[in-house]
Amino acid sequence: MSVLLVGISHRSAPVAVLEKVAVTEDDRPKLTDRMLASQHVSEAMIVSTCNRVEVYAVVDAFHGGLAEVGELLAKHSGLPLPELTRHAYVRYSEAAAEHLFAVASGLDSMVVGEQQVLSQIRAAYAAADAQQAAGRTLHELAQHALRVGKRVHSETGIDRAGASVVSVALDRARAVLGPLDGRAAVVIGAGAMGGLAVAHLARAGVGHITVVNRTLERAQRLAHTAATMHDASASASDLAGLVPALADADIVITSTGAVGSVVTLADAHRALNSARVDHQMVICDLGLPRDVDPAVAGLPDVTVIDMETLQRDPAAGAAADDTSAARAIVAEELSKYLSGQRMAEVTPTVAALRQRAADVVEAELLRLESKLPGLADPDREEVARTVRRVVDKLLHAPTVRVKQLASTPGGDSYAEALRELFELKPGAAQAVAAPMEIAALGELADDFTTGQAGDGQGPAA
Repeated sequence: MSVLLVGISHRSAPVAVLEKVAVTEDDRPKLTDRMLASQHVSEAMIVSTCNRVEVYAVVDAFHGGLAEVGELLAKHSGLPLPELTRHAYVRYSEAAAEHLFAVASGLDSMVVGEQQVLSQIRAAYAAADAQQAAGRTLHELAQHALRVGKRVHSETGIDRAGASVVSVALDRARAVLGPLDGRAAVVIGAGAMGGLAVAHLARAGVGHITVVNRTLERAQRLAHTAATMHDASASASDLAGLVPALADADIVITSTGAVGSVVTLADAHRALNSARVDHQMVICDLGLPRDVDPAVAGLPDVTVIDMETLQRDPAAGAAADDTSAARAIVAEELSKYLSGQRMAEVTPTVAALRQRAADVVEAELLRLESKLPGLADPDREEVARTVRRVVDKLLHAPTVRVKQLASTPGGDSYAEALRELFELKPGAAQAVAAPMEIAALGELADDFTTGQAGDGQGPAA
């Protein structure tokens, strides 16, 4: 069983495609169930952010797993499979783990070094775990990825380039409005991105923040957080109060994950008609799919900053030294993770060998008892201890060594040798990984990612 990754991100697809593939919180359980119901998938985790959708699936066959995951994503998005595959990337086994570690480190984010992706991976794992879709393989992979991300952020300065997409969007807004001190802001959506937006706006010194959300209670909670934790003036409203809030706003940040426009052209018209004279408004649409009707960008005195705009922003890069240091940590942690996985995979073979030896010892002791029925109990026990010690000492070196060798590339061949030499039953070592289908992976992955820009190691530049 190996991990298969099928993903689409801001590096491989335009926003229009990302919008169609986007997986909302409501979509995720249903899509995960469909993954698990397929023939070749035993575990599944879906990482969905404002600029990526990635499926991590534990599969028993590369070709079958890829076909099933690809078809389910195509059906979910409504895109023909050939159209989807033009923008998708595929990673398998070691390459899938390396990619997730890079994502968790912020190396593959639109704004290199942003930390929000860590919480998004944590949420993806929690959702899979709650749905019993994450077994041992995805648990170990996700937990190690979270540790890698934390280490990168604590040991490098990668996040100095920009804390998030929100920070870059606010820099763009300042270029239009000037300083944000005392400005009126509206945050639409009370999820993780909304919380991040509130924190950034408070630090920027805005005069008042209005949190608008479909559910008023969640808007009120975030507004309370803004007031108590960030010392900001804040209020809350449901969507019925959206237009009045927009009429007073200088800057709007929206990221709801809703399907369809949250800010329509009619909403913007009504807001501008009731707004003060010479009122300029900057709308940062960080939603995927888009929250703002594209026609709103054509209105006078309205500037829309969307994900496509942010993709082209030069501030989305990190310093070369910090990026190199982060990549070195990812490489080091990947080596540790793979060594641990290989050692875990050889454990069933070692256990089978020791069980085989124990069975032989017990059989011989029974034979001895039948031949020497008059042997005194102390003598019989001493013979048993001696035989077991001899067997343990004989097995100690090879079993320790095979675990060490298993942590090296190609280490599964040593476990195979043990199985052959000691005639161990295949079922006793069924957890030992089969050799990776390297040739098949290269051929099929190339077909699946036709038209994708990348370096062959992942979409990270």
